[in-house]
Amino acid sequence: MDLPEDTRAGLLANVALGDNSPALSVSELSGALKRTVESAFGHVRVRGEISGFKRHGSGHCYFTLKDENACIDAVIWRGNAAALAFLPEDGAEVIATGKLTTYPGRSKYQIVIDRMEIAGEGALVALLEKRRKALAAEGLFDATRKRKLPFLPQLIGVVTSPTGAVIRDILHRLSDRCPTRVILWPVPVQGEGAAAKIAAAIRAFASFDPLPEVLIVARGGGSIEDLWAFNEEEVVRAAADSPIPLISAVGHETDTTLIDHAADRRAPTPTAAAEIAVPVRAELLAQLSGLQHRARECLSRRVERTRERFELTVCRWPEPQAIFAPAVQKLDEIGERLPRSLSARAGSARADLNLVAGRLRSDLVEQRIARLSERLSAVWKMAELAHPERPLSKGYVRVTSRDGATLTHAADARAAMLLTLRFGDGSVDASVDGGSAPRPVERKPRRSYIAPQPGLFDGQEE
Repeated sequence: MDLPEDTRAGLLANVALGDNSPALSVSELSGALKRTVESAFGHVRVRGEISGFKRHGSGHCYFTLKDENACIDAVIWRGNAAALAFLPEDGAEVIATGKLTTYPGRSKYQIVIDRMEIAGEGALVALLEKRRKALAAEGLFDATRKRKLPFLPQLIGVVTSPTGAVIRDILHRLSDRCPTRVILWPVPVQGEGAAAKIAAAIRAFASFDPLPEVLIVARGGGSIEDLWAFNEEEVVRAAADSPIPLISAVGHETDTTLIDHAADRRAPTPTAAAEIAVPVRAELLAQLSGLQHRARECLSRRVERTRERFELTVCRWPEPQAIFAPAVQKLDEIGERLPRSLSARAGSARADLNLVAGRLRSDLVEQRIARLSERLSAVWKMAELAHPERPLSKGYVRVTSRDGATLTHAADARAAMLLTLRFGDGSVDASVDGGSAPRPVERKPRRSYIAPQPGLFDGQEE
């Protein structure tokens, strides 16, 4: 079928005169769509499940809201994200309030969320159970991680609101049971930013000096929404990583939060946490008194039993006279035998002496003296022959220096210059040729060498 000439596609765009539908640019069309969508959907509330949640480094949050049939992109700007009462996560069913808009750069529409809440208590419980299973799978709730609390802590840290009745109840109970030091870290326990501040307080106590021995995280009762800050993941992880043994005391006995599973000990109430933390001082004193009494009684009974055993043992001992009688009798016998033994020994020694004395006759003594005299004469003759003055009587001369040193070489005599010549009958001073005139010396009478006569010994051989 042939088309009218004005509707046929040509090579060039043909703009007829009077045409009131000029072509729009892409930007103009995108802007028109944006205005239309924002005008028609300026305030909407939508219910859906969070999927693909991502927090950008700028603080903005991007994710998708979906149900079983459709999905829509969503964004929460940084200021509104910080005001959320919970931390969004995948799988949470929420009701979001905001407006629809388009994103011309990608030709799509999205919802800009101003406020977002959990879609009812059922959805909140479902989210809580899902988070509990995920954290339990990591081992944060294992019983092996639980630590034993100290018996009598000297310093306790408390994380709670400074204005509520909780801190007053804890301090009052501690004062009644066992007064101890308490450090309070004030935090909001619900509402915007409460979870981050609670987690920061738990971590901050680890840097204290001195370090608290027990940490109590407490809050009064309330609805699941009021206690939600203690279900947040960052609070649970801070409690699990705390180096200080931690007691959770959040809500009443029927309230359960995730921090209760991560804590080392759960208390049903804040007051019960104080009772768990410290013992009763009066009971301790009574227990010590009882132990002291028991120790005294045990010691007394032990002394009494020891005395009884000693008396029984002493009764069985024999009389001292019976023990020492044999030794005394033996000593008496030895005393009687000793004089007789000494007398016999003296007689034997006297007989031996008489036997030896008979052998020492006088002729033997005279012969021994004669032998010793002969030996002495021979030794004296040898000494006379070796006397240094003996050769001088035969015409020899001994040459010495003036200081008396004997000179045996001509070189020594020339070096000394002044000499003394010693003859058998005296000394003469002399000098080497070229020396000074000799000094006259006094003549000494000649002394003949007479050998001393040997004497007699006392009869002992040398």
